[in-house]
Amino acid sequence: MRELLQNFFTDRLFIPHGHCYLWKTDLVWLHIISDSLIALAYFSIPIALVYFVRKREDLPFKSILLLFGAFIIFCGTTHIMEIWTLWHPTYWLSGFIKALTALISVYTAFTLVPIIPQALALPSPAQLEVANSQLKLTLKELADTQTQLIQTEKMSSLGQLVAGIAHEINNPVSFIYGNISIANEYTENLFKLISVYQECYPQPLSKAQILAETIEFDFVKEDLPKILSSIKIGSERICEIVLSLRNFSRLDEADIKRVDLHEGINSTLLILGNKLKSEGKYPDIEVIKEYADLPEVDCYPGQLNQVFLNLLTNAIDTLRDSVVGCPLPESNIIKTANKQPTNNNPQIRIATEVLDSNKVLIRFIDNGCGMTEKIRQKIFDPFFTTKPVGSGTGLGMSISYQIVDKHGGQLKCITQPLQGTEFQIQIPIRNEFY
Repeated sequence: MRELLQNFFTDRLFIPHGHCYLWKTDLVWLHIISDSLIALAYFSIPIALVYFVRKREDLPFKSILLLFGAFIIFCGTTHIMEIWTLWHPTYWLSGFIKALTALISVYTAFTLVPIIPQALALPSPAQLEVANSQLKLTLKELADTQTQLIQTEKMSSLGQLVAGIAHEINNPVSFIYGNISIANEYTENLFKLISVYQECYPQPLSKAQILAETIEFDFVKEDLPKILSSIKIGSERICEIVLSLRNFSRLDEADIKRVDLHEGINSTLLILGNKLKSEGKYPDIEVIKEYADLPEVDCYPGQLNQVFLNLLTNAIDTLRDSVVGCPLPESNIIKTANKQPTNNNPQIRIATEVLDSNKVLIRFIDNGCGMTEKIRQKIFDPFFTTKPVGSGTGLGMSISYQIVDKHGGQLKCITQPLQGTEFQIQIPIRNEFY
């Protein structure tokens, strides 16, 4: 054993390998440089493999990669021994290292054989690209479905609330409105009766005269018809509001209908009437209607009303911001007296027109702060919002875009900082594909 170890690690029995090259300097250096570079490359590859395996915990066949790394290290070591044996003839040690390299290489080869079918079964880059595309499409469909479910639930809740309020208001108002004409008729008859009494008894009793003066009968006779007329006008107005609420909710119109779009816009404006009025530091928001003579359009009325509601709500919020001061980056605004521009005359202009034989255009234009190009490009993205946390879901514009697209139309946003914002809806008048 001792003699064997001495043969392994001593060089007295053999001559150095350099004698084979006759110690020619150029030839020796050629082998030194070549073996050194090969060894350096061999040693760097396992480092890269180990780093890759540690970073990719989910990687299959990690064991075979580690075996390859060990095999490559031993291969590099054999090249180091080639340099060493130029001067030190420890050929037993060199042969032992080569034997270990051979064992590891054979074991790696045998291990690789059963893995080859599994590796061949792995998807190709083209297949992965197709699967990735399908996954992206599925995720988009899921996101669209989620958005639609949210929109449907929102519209259903809003529609039920509005329809319920309209129903509750309609019953007492109908009672009042239906009895006003009868009350007016009774009042006229009573006044006629009193007039006949006054003609028959031109000198009323002192007690009746005192009572007539106390209750100011002449004024009551003149003012009571006016009061009844005011009640009638108010009841008619409430009936109009109830009708508008019903038109907005459209609970009984889940299918496509042929409707007047102006009716839906007016109903939405009625719903938002309170937000259009002055409140504290916010002045009245003026609504300018520029309606053209539009034909009735094939659409889902309740869904289009939701689009009108979203666009008008955003316009109102923008105009309220512009009253305080445009919340835009300093690079996008021109300051006046060290203050951001404010808007003292907020307006929303609603214009409609027929574009051609089968298209209508609806424009919602505000004179608010406008948007930067960066925000405009994201305005229809789901869950994107410029409002503070808790003030908006970021789904309104995305839902509106999907609804208009569902109708075979287009929803566009045209805006510039401090130049206001315009949303354009183009939808076909007749939709054959429904």
